Amino acid sequence: MLAPDFKTELVNAAPILRQLIQSFTKHRILVVGDLTLDEFLTGQVERISREAPVPIIRHEGTKQVPGGAANAIYNLAKLGASAIAVGIVGDDMQGEALRQIFAEANIDTAGFIVDPSRPTVTKTRISAHARQSVTQQIVRVDRKSDALPNEAVQAQLADFIEANLDRVDAVVCSDYGEGVMMPSAIATALKHSLTIVDAQKDLHRYQGATIFTPNLPEAELALGYQIGDRFDKAARDLLALTNAKQILITRGEDGMSLFGQDGTAANIPAFNRTEVFDVTGAGDTVVAALTLALAEGATYWQAAVLGNLAASIVVRQFGTTTTTAMEMLTALEHLISEF
Repeated sequence: MLAPDFKTELVNAAPILRQLIQSFTKHRILVVGDLTLDEFLTGQVERISREAPVPIIRHEGTKQVPGGAANAIYNLAKLGASAIAVGIVGDDMQGEALRQIFAEANIDTAGFIVDPSRPTVTKTRISAHARQSVTQQIVRVDRKSDALPNEAVQAQLADFIEANLDRVDAVVCSDYGEGVMMPSAIATALKHSLTIVDAQKDLHRYQGATIFTPNLPEAELALGYQIGDRFDKAARDLLALTNAKQILITRGEDGMSLFGQDGTAANIPAFNRTEVFDVTGAGDTVVAALTLALAEGATYWQAAVLGNLAASIVVRQFGTTTTTAMEMLTALEHLISEF
């Protein structure tokens, strides 16, 4: 149940929230980060192999979807925005598959830097089922490089970001720790006046970004201690660590906590607790809606509410997925009608 005070705030804010959602198509956003292809191979177990005690799976289908930073970019496009993708792909089929997925969504891939010495980061999940049984994941195979990009590739990334800063309304740094977010790329991205950082670790490298969006484990990793009920202290420490204007900690079924350098704080409850099937990629959805709202001039609270609303839709579906502005408008009306 939503607290009465929050219900009143939400109802009062509904007109501007509707306007913000309807403005998503106006904006162009640059996302720099670790582009990933998520593959899902499924099939039926026919028998156990005579060669080894492993199941033999008859292939039924393969699905390829954007993952990592690519999922944040895809979310922006599905919400109606113009998105520019910046990152590294290999000279391989996986990189071409990701390029094709983006082309079909009208996403600008001019910022794809091809590095033949590295594979496109790919996470292949192999799942199987017996007859009349549920499908379960058996193994995941990751393709990636542990080496840092060479200096020429790093320079290409920074140069492309620099050349496009004046063309975009915001820059998102989507850092999954796969080597794209090196110091030169970070420093160039932070030149924009509206920078959103979604990083799994090393938040201190993004000094002075507009807003960070760590989930609770990422916030605790950055702080070096468990937060528990010490959110005020955690907020002060995170703001000091990053020199950010705002910190938004996403907390799953406990909603979100928003803190500002000016001492403001707000808790936003989860809008959907009963129909949560899969939280995979929900953080990227939060970032996409939050960024578009801020680009339109929303307050941080309004932007966080819309990020929360978007996430409440995608967690109802299995796997990495997206939502649309129309679905968000419908979900907002449904939420308000419950009061």
